[in-house]
Amino acid sequence: MAKYKIAWMPGDGVGVDVMDATRVILDKLSFDAEYIPADIGWEFWCQEGNPLPDRTIETLKGTDCALFGAITSKPREEADAELDPSLRGTGLSYFSPIVRLRQLFNLHTNLRPCKAFKGNPLNKLGDDIDLVVFRENTEGMYGGIEWFPLPKLVADAMADPEVGLPDRMKRWYEKGLENVAVSTRVMSRQGCESICRQSFDYAKKFDRKSVTLVEKPNVLRETGGLMTRVFREVAKDYEGIGAWEANIDAMCMWLIKNPNDYDVLVAENMFGDIISDLAAGLVGGLGFACAANIGDEYAVFEPTHGSAPKYVGKNVVNPIAMIMTAKMMMDWLGEKDHAAAIEGAIAEVVREGVTQTYDMKGVRAGTEGAASTTEMAAAIAAKL
Repeated sequence: MAKYKIAWMPGDGVGVDVMDATRVILDKLSFDAEYIPADIGWEFWCQEGNPLPDRTIETLKGTDCALFGAITSKPREEADAELDPSLRGTGLSYFSPIVRLRQLFNLHTNLRPCKAFKGNPLNKLGDDIDLVVFRENTEGMYGGIEWFPLPKLVADAMADPEVGLPDRMKRWYEKGLENVAVSTRVMSRQGCESICRQSFDYAKKFDRKSVTLVEKPNVLRETGGLMTRVFREVAKDYEGIGAWEANIDAMCMWLIKNPNDYDVLVAENMFGDIISDLAAGLVGGLGFACAANIGDEYAVFEPTHGSAPKYVGKNVVNPIAMIMTAKMMMDWLGEKDHAAAIEGAIAEVVREGVTQTYDMKGVRAGTEGAASTTEMAAAIAAKL
């Protein structure tokens, strides 16, 4: 019997391509695992009205962790239009399956390392950038509590003088509640403390010099204020590690100007999403951006790029983000030698510069001379 059971979820679009490329690496390592297919994605929304079928949730419960490729998500109107005709008008509403996975399995921490590989032609700001983003993964702006149109019951509650803001709500009534959409940003002290403490623990374990909170408390006074207060409280337990604070907008500028000034960044859900994509751009783009959704007992590993529908079946996208995601899985499982081997092989291929996908060459996908997805995987496997 295999040592590990890994849920195998290619998902949509190029998720299939990059997962196939990653399997080449895992097989070359003779990784002792059974890969168990699990359905997820747009196809299952269209056919079944559920992008995360119940059978998939049950499958994941019987595995050690999951590898996930990419997902397609569309606005409500487009999602409804692509639903099987027999399912339309039955009250189904599209939701992000990865967001639901994070909440169902309490995958509270999204960990996104952004490290430059030496020799990567896409490292426009140098080869020394090495950032780690800790993003709270189950609360904040992506908590999934939103309405359109705004129900009168909700509006009246917000306008109640005892609990709400009647003066601020007046103009929304004037616009007509049928024209108003609301998305909430709900955060708890527990969620804030968990992500802040994990970021400091990481800094302490790996000898990082600072942790920077990325927030906007001057405008989002209650939620941003809570996160800031908790961050300051937690920082007191970690003497010797710098505790810095920056507004999300200013941080976007400072990362471009002085990326080497920062070590570990911590943020709520949406701000963490934004800042980690920016950081990925500093080290080569989404083709190099890996991520882990980590809970107390389970984890789902995914690259941060999307399903890239225009490249489906063309075998052109850069698989390094997905392969580095598998490296993160190895670390989480305690397979440190495998993790080091994968990262070392990628670093050597990038440093040599012989095999480069279209994004690394700065040319259009499909341009002659650019390595394919499978060619990049083969080059990395050869270094193992």
